[in-house]
Amino acid sequence: MLLSDLAQHSRNIAFDPRVSLLLDVTESHPDPLTRPRLTLIGRAEAVDDPRRLARFVAHHPASALYSGFRDFRLYRVAIERGHLVAGFGRIDWIDGGDLLFAGDASMLAAAEQEILRHMNADHADAIADYARHLLGRGGTDWQMTGIDPEGIDLRSHGEIARLDFATPVLTPEDARAALVQLADDARK
Repeated sequence: MLLSDLAQHSRNIAFDPRVSLLLDVTESHPDPLTRPRLTLIGRAEAVDDPRRLARFVAHHPASALYSGFRDFRLYRVAIERGHLVAGFGRIDWIDGGDLLFAGDASMLAAAEQEILRHMNADHADAIADYARHLLGRGGTDWQMTGIDPEGIDLRSHGEIARLDFATPVLTPEDARAALVQLADDARK
């Protein structure tokens, strides 16, 4: 999260770092109580990490206007557990470790900005094919905004999309193979 020191959120975190984040897919559903939602519970701490800040800005381009202000801080939430409501009467607590990717993705994370630069500069046509043929989204001005072991994030203006890999990738070489496979799949 990128928060201003002036925000009430930041003041609350400074007093007590315990936070919860609600993720749900109930929007526009006629019976929201039957749809899944997950509350992540953990502790927020400010981090000074240029790579993470660059990743945040890539996902939220409008934040580039203020991400460099001295009163803005990037926060990382260490997830301790989750509370899943999978529909009416289907409720479960999940240990935080079970919600996180377990593999060592440090090599992929270190290469992420270069992979994004390369894909957006040299393979815009492949990214447009991903959006058009694999996600059913129009337009040609899609950009890749993130890559992680489980997939890629795409953005076109205000529209965002996620495309999952068939298997997790941990290295830049694995990522290249997975991106080539997606391009092949898009051409079928």
